[in-house]
Amino acid sequence: MISVNPTNGKTIKTYIEDTEKQVNAKIERTHTAWIKWKETRFSVRAEFLRNTSAVLLKRKAELATLMAKEMGKPIASGIAEIEKCAAVCDYYAANGANFLKDEIIATEASKSYVCFQPLGVVLAVMPWNFPFWQLFRFLAPAFMAGNTGVLKHASNVSGCALAIEDVIKEAGFPKDVFNALLINSKMVKDVIAHPFVKAVTLTGSTEAGKQVAQQAGFHLKKTVLELGGSDPYLVLADADLEQAAEICMQSRLINNGQSCIAAKRFILVKEIEKEFTKIFLKKMQSKVTGDPFDQKSDLGPMARIDLRDELHQQVSDNIKAGAKCLLGGKIPEFKGDHAFYTPTVLSGIKKGMPAYQEEIFGPVALLFSAKDEDDAIRIANDSPFGLGAAVFTADATRAEAIAAKKLNAGSCFVNSLVKSDARLPFGGINQSGYGRELSSFGIREFVNIKTVYIQ
Repeated sequence: MISVNPTNGKTIKTYIEDTEKQVNAKIERTHTAWIKWKETRFSVRAEFLRNTSAVLLKRKAELATLMAKEMGKPIASGIAEIEKCAAVCDYYAANGANFLKDEIIATEASKSYVCFQPLGVVLAVMPWNFPFWQLFRFLAPAFMAGNTGVLKHASNVSGCALAIEDVIKEAGFPKDVFNALLINSKMVKDVIAHPFVKAVTLTGSTEAGKQVAQQAGFHLKKTVLELGGSDPYLVLADADLEQAAEICMQSRLINNGQSCIAAKRFILVKEIEKEFTKIFLKKMQSKVTGDPFDQKSDLGPMARIDLRDELHQQVSDNIKAGAKCLLGGKIPEFKGDHAFYTPTVLSGIKKGMPAYQEEIFGPVALLFSAKDEDDAIRIANDSPFGLGAAVFTADATRAEAIAAKKLNAGSCFVNSLVKSDARLPFGGINQSGYGRELSSFGIREFVNIKTVYIQ
C-alpha cells in the first residue's frame, strides 16, 4: 500500500498490508474490548470523547499537513476538517446519553419501555476525500452508544488511518476499542463475514455500496451507506444572483469538488440563465489552483492522478456529446507528476449526455437550462441519486414548499449550500444510499432497539 503525494507524484510512504491472521486478531481484540466498553457509564464515554476533541485540536496543524500530503487538501481546509471532528466529539459527549435514554411506553403492562443497547464491533469502510471527518462522524456516536470499531480506510490515506488510531490512544480510550486495518478492498468481504463484526458503515461510491450491502446482507448484518450524489442547485427567477453564484461556486469547489454533497448540477430558469452564468464564470475563474501548502491556493490537486484522468475523460466525452465548455476543461501545466485540474464549467447539458446521469467528482460544474420552476424541479428529480439539493429564491415560503415537498433528496437547503451538521440527520435516498448519520437518528443506527415488557 503506497501513499503518494498528488501534488508532485512522489511516494510518501509504503505500508505493509495486514495479513489475514493479523486482521482476525485485531477484530478479536476489538470484540474483547467491547465486552468491557459496553458496560461503561455514559459519563465515562463522554469524558473520553472530550479528551479526543482536545487531542484533535492540539494536533490539528499536524493532521492537516498529513491530509495535504496524502490527498491534496489545502491546509486551511484541513484544519477546518479537524475542528469539525473535534466539534462532533463534543456534541455527542454532551447529547449522547439523552439520545439513548430509556423511553417509557404506556401499555397494559405494569412497566414497558424501550432501551438502546450497543451491537458490538462495527466496520467502517471510509473514503479519502474527508479522511478524518468521514470517520469521526461515525465513530463519535458509535463510541457513545457503547460500540467499538475497526476501520478499512482508502489505501492512499493509510497515514491518516494510523493517525486516527493514534489520536484515540492519546485520548486515553481503553486499548483496542478502535483498530485500523491496513487491507485492500478484496479483504473487506472476509471482515464483514467475521462473526464478531456486527454491522458496517460505508461512505463511498454507489458501486462500492452495492458490493458491501450485498456482502452484509448475505450475513444479515446492518448497514448504513452514504454514497454518491449529483446534487442539484435550482436558481429561480427572483433569486439574488450574486449571492446564489457565490454559494454555488463555493459548494462546487469545496475539497476541489471531491465531495458527495458538493453542488454538481446547476439548474437555471431561462429568465436568469445568461446573467447567472456570467457571474458564476467570473467567480469560478477567480479561484487559484496550486500547492495545498501555499496560502494563496484555493484548490489543491485531486487525490490521485487516475481520478483526475477519469474526470478529464468525462469532460471530454460530454463535450463530444454536445456540451459546451465555457471554462477550463484542460489539465494545467505544473511540474512533476501531478493530479491538478482547473475549475471547469460545461453548459447545455441535456438528457442523453453522460453528465445528465453520472456523478462528476471534481471541480466541474454542469449548467442546465429549465423553462420554468416546474421544469427545474423535474430536471432536479430526474436523477438516480438523492443525497442533497438546494433552491435559491427570494420567496421563502415557496422555497420551503419546494425543499420540503418537491425535491427528492435526503437534505434540502434554501439559499444555502448543502452541508453536514452534527445536529441534523445526514444521508441519502435512491442510489445515494440509506440510513442516517449524525443527530439523534445517527446514534440509533447501530444499537439494538429493545422492548422491555413487565407484566
